[in-house]
Amino acid sequence: MNELSRIGVDLAKRVFQVHGVNAREEVVVRRSLGRKEVLGWFAKLPPCLIGIEACATAHYWGRELAALGHTVRLIPPNYVKAYVRRNKNDAIDAAAICEAVSRPAMRFVEIKTTTQQAVSGMHQVRQLLVKQRTAAMNCLRGLIAEFGIVAPQGMKGFNELLNILTDATDARLPEVMRTALNGLVQTLNILALQLEKVDKAILDWGRSDKTTHRLLAIPGLGPITATAVAARTNPKAFDEAGHFAASLGLVPRQDGTGGKVRLGSISKRGDGYLRRLLVNGALAVLRSKQAKQDPWLVTLMAKNKPLKVVAVALANKNARIIWALMVRDTDFRPRAAVAA
Repeated sequence: MNELSRIGVDLAKRVFQVHGVNAREEVVVRRSLGRKEVLGWFAKLPPCLIGIEACATAHYWGRELAALGHTVRLIPPNYVKAYVRRNKNDAIDAAAICEAVSRPAMRFVEIKTTTQQAVSGMHQVRQLLVKQRTAAMNCLRGLIAEFGIVAPQGMKGFNELLNILTDATDARLPEVMRTALNGLVQTLNILALQLEKVDKAILDWGRSDKTTHRLLAIPGLGPITATAVAARTNPKAFDEAGHFAASLGLVPRQDGTGGKVRLGSISKRGDGYLRRLLVNGALAVLRSKQAKQDPWLVTLMAKNKPLKVVAVALANKNARIIWALMVRDTDFRPRAAVAA
């Protein structure tokens, strides 16, 4: 009975910790493996269940170990924490993962394919470039404001500041500062070019992806949001549409005891990047003429609900529609078409 039936693996950069048990829940192996030893060691084992925390490089190792014939399950780190006993180290973490992966009610993260990982990586690069661009723009605004030059918010106001920078006759800005800020403008131009390249790569992939084409029909979903959803989510892992929306943090946070449940603001759990894209897309719909043509939105807005509350409600609805389209493998049908 020394044959391994379940293994917990604690990932690291160089040294991985392994904890394995047999069918009688007896510890059979507890050891560390170097990064180069991992695949060779697991290749010698008969197929078994392997649990891994859903952290950095977990999807890669999940694909590699699954290719060896093993059943791999990725577990959210928060769900593993409850099984950690006393002090925390790599060996205890591996034992906790081994225990957590055996729980019948445990929730797992679907392993991404290589393509999904690549597209998700492009979105992360895009997110970083946008943050860097915003930081550079705010820096430029703040430095110019030190000389009493303030412009309105938005790109229109920012372009006014750029015109001041290029006007050598404007004496309000010292020449030394003008030289430094022109270097910052060059950085912004480089970031804009990089963003354009990344956006083009994302759009090119979206044109060839069937799921993205379906999602684009949903009001409030553009190419960026649709490709992000297609690459970063797997709604088939959820039994209901509401569960998928809850996984993105688009439902009220519950806090109660003694039979009394209080609903607060949205939980903001899950992928914050996707949640932000869905909410921003919903805000764009509410500011368009399309909002006046949707009876459901008209009813919500007639109740004098705050705009952002209605936007979150629409984002939640869109998340549930996304679940239906991806799980049922069908096309989006607008309300008017359904009524007909």
